[in-house]
Amino acid sequence: MMRFDNDPDTNQQDDRDMSPLWGRLALVAFGLALLVFLTAIDHQKWFELRPATGTAAAMAYASDQTPRS
Repeated sequence: MMRFDNDPDTNQQDDRDMSPLWGRLALVAFGLALLVFLTAIDHQKWFELRPATGTAAAMAYASDQTPRS
């Protein structure tokens, strides 16, 4: 025999929202972003522009020299 339960007081539905999950994910993302930022400001040499090839290095070196007269 099939029984239908139409009483709203006894219906147990999972009406919880997903905000605790999103809150945890946002907190983890913030923590990772902070870690990356603090690591990046500690290693400033990582962001220096350097010549990629020997020719570019030679031209950069030549342009940095003071002209001799």
